Amino acid sequence: MAYYKFTKDPIGCFIEKEEGNYFEYSVNDDDFDFCKEFAHKVWVDDGYRYANVKKTVAYISVDEDEFGLPVVEKWYTKKNWEYDLNG
Repeated sequence: MAYYKFTKDPIGCFIEKEEGNYFEYSVNDDDFDFCKEFAHKVWVDDGYRYANVKKTVAYISVDEDEFGLPVVEKWYTKKNWEYDLNG
């Protein structure tokens, strides 16, 4: 997955450690049952993935299994910064 060209209401950005790609993320404002466990949306080349972005890792929902449950990957980050939305 690659960095998305347009992010809706970004609140931060991180660098994925393995490949060095930058990813912006925003608050998950979707109201679907299957994504409520994810606090963020990580924006990628074809839209976004549901995620929980922490200080040094991001848990990204990359697919769903045969039962409709999320398949989650753990991405290590080497830098994560939140945007100053007040200034």
